[in-house]
Amino acid sequence: MHELTVDKITAQLQAADRDGLAVLERSLAADTRKGVQRALAAARKRLDAAEAEAARMQGLYDFERTLAAERGAQLVVGLDEVGRGPLAGPVAVGAVVLPPDAEPIAGLNDSKQVRPEDRPAIAAQVKAQALAWSVQYMQPDEIDAAGMTAVLKLAFKRAVAAIEAAGVAPEVILLDGNPLRLDPREVNVVKGDGRCASIAAASIIAKVERDALMEQLDDEFPGYGFASNKGYASAAHIEAIQRLGLSPMHRASFCTAFTQATLF
Repeated sequence: MHELTVDKITAQLQAADRDGLAVLERSLAADTRKGVQRALAAARKRLDAAEAEAARMQGLYDFERTLAAERGAQLVVGLDEVGRGPLAGPVAVGAVVLPPDAEPIAGLNDSKQVRPEDRPAIAAQVKAQALAWSVQYMQPDEIDAAGMTAVLKLAFKRAVAAIEAAGVAPEVILLDGNPLRLDPREVNVVKGDGRCASIAAASIIAKVERDALMEQLDDEFPGYGFASNKGYASAAHIEAIQRLGLSPMHRASFCTAFTQATLF
């Protein structure tokens, strides 16, 4: 293939699947041009990464299906919370029931492992594919009054109730993290948002919905940077609290170290 330019060979390698790469590798075995060798290495790396990602994706679904099968079940609901740590805004709990034969959704993962610009499209696919989904919020005053553990338990209960109200009856409830002992169907999966498809899906939709809400709250309560910090304790957010005081969307119990008064 020496009659082909490096650019043309690179284009072929960029478009090649695994079988096509094997053919090109044989054809280019004697081509010592550095550009060709770099293009070959890049093609191998690209295909290795794609295969690893496909295996990771399949693992999300296989792990969940195995958990269900061990319990003689098909329908599972995955739940995960977003916004446990911010100084402002609600905590959100997502719940998702995926079809037992669901096709993997490209890029599905724990929301923290997904680029912010990719989350909305994945969330849209989750909602389109899900048999049922819900996002439930617990507000800052509820967090201050009852504490995070108590409000999370209530939000998880509400999320499952919303799924059932939609006419879907999950046989297994998959929770990320530690046991909450809310329901006899509960199964806890450590780091489940990176291991179970439905928990990852719940993480994604809760994150996207909560982020959108914080952007709306930025208009209602300007000055704190909610659209950018999403309520988390950035240096600029802490400075704004010290300058403006607390808004009604702040968790007062989270802000005692750096506030003296409230504005609203």
